[in-house]
Amino acid sequence: MARINTNIPSLIAQTNLARANDDLATRLQRLSTGLRINRGADDPAGLIVSERLRSELQGLEQAIDNSERASSVVATTEAYLAEVGDLLNSVKGLVIEAANTGGLSEEEIEANQLQIDSAIESITRISNTASFAGLQLLNGSLSYLTSGVATSAIAGVDIYGAQFGTNTSIPVQVEVISSAQTASLFLSGNTAGAPGALLSSVTVEIAGNLGVQSLTFVSGRSLSDVVAAVNQVKETTGVSAALVDGGDLTCGLTFVSTAYGSDQFISVRKIGEGGDFFAVYDQQDGTETQRDVGRDVSAIINGALGTGDGLDISLNTPALSLKLNLTTAYAETLGSVKTFNITGGGATFQLGPTITSSQQVGFGIKSIAASRLGGTTIDGVRYYLDSIKSGQVNSLVSGEARNASQVLDAAINDVSVLRGRLGAFERNTLQTNIRSLQTGFENISASESKIRDADFAFETAALARAQILTQAGTSVLATANIISQNVLALLG
Repeated sequence: MARINTNIPSLIAQTNLARANDDLATRLQRLSTGLRINRGADDPAGLIVSERLRSELQGLEQAIDNSERASSVVATTEAYLAEVGDLLNSVKGLVIEAANTGGLSEEEIEANQLQIDSAIESITRISNTASFAGLQLLNGSLSYLTSGVATSAIAGVDIYGAQFGTNTSIPVQVEVISSAQTASLFLSGNTAGAPGALLSSVTVEIAGNLGVQSLTFVSGRSLSDVVAAVNQVKETTGVSAALVDGGDLTCGLTFVSTAYGSDQFISVRKIGEGGDFFAVYDQQDGTETQRDVGRDVSAIINGALGTGDGLDISLNTPALSLKLNLTTAYAETLGSVKTFNITGGGATFQLGPTITSSQQVGFGIKSIAASRLGGTTIDGVRYYLDSIKSGQVNSLVSGEARNASQVLDAAINDVSVLRGRLGAFERNTLQTNIRSLQTGFENISASESKIRDADFAFETAALARAQILTQAGTSVLATANIISQNVLALLG
């Protein structure tokens, strides 16, 4: 049949040409943008996954930048601390030199004191000026804040890291479960034939952490004389002595180490001939022995067992990392519970692509000002680095080179430990985090590219096909449009 009003072949040709043109437009768009998915209609499910991956990539990229910036902060901080360490080491030499009073005049010691004063002022100045892009590093701005610390029980608090999460403060509960002890031995004074005195002449070797000394006593010397002789050399042995009951010599005496902890020991033994009566005993079980060691304090901190070191107790968990210096009275008291709060402060580094506590690291950097550095307890009083300046109790001109050396050693240790912690944080946390994030970024980028990016080999082949179909469709449409003219032949 031949019809004029409706040209079906033309309509078919138009429809297929339109499809070919749409396909051609799609191929051109993909080749021009380089993307397979340019709008949701291209691949709805693929678009959803791709957008999620893009969000993860953005978080990973920023986390890498955060970690690299944190590494820069750590490197800058350590550079300042290295200078402080050099100053403290120079002060150490001056203190040791000033102790040589037999070879130095008072004027030279005073000159050393002036150098020490200048070095300490420089340390405080570094503390006040060390910064990174306006962020103060060593003046205590990045240290943790505490409240409610009972100084009668806890002499010093160093908080290395804390995770607050959504909490505004962190309560810290400390309970001593095993007391700190000195090494100790007992010598009885209830000796038949010579109560409260030595039965015969005897030579005794006293040994401790600081050294060894031998003391010779003649027959009949009282135990109070023995105590005085042992204490005379305690600074060279690390062993002191005391009467059990000052009013009754027959109660005996105790030899004790001058410090607490499992690394402290004492040894008391008879040497040479004579003195067969001399015997010392373990104070805990009463057995005869010549040697004893101390014991570290043991405590529970927030339900976790801390690590003891003498009077110090440390805890290192992902949520809380700290070190406490306990007073002698508290470290020897079982069952006593002390509580304080960490109320804020510290530096929080966002090292992951998601803002959660597990992807953040809290780090505390204490002030290194002279009034905060080198906390040391001497005869029940806690001193800091500023105590060795002119006019202070532990200055060289006051003749306190020994105390100054102890405080200085503690300050050097503080700086060294802080540098070590910063180095460990940079190496074991930041650098590994950067490498792992970069690996994740690479793999997720490849996955996102697989979903969203255009395959140029496929798209150029499809483009060629679409171009041919468009050209063929145009030609066919032209042919279809002239089919109706054949009707004219029927009209003669």
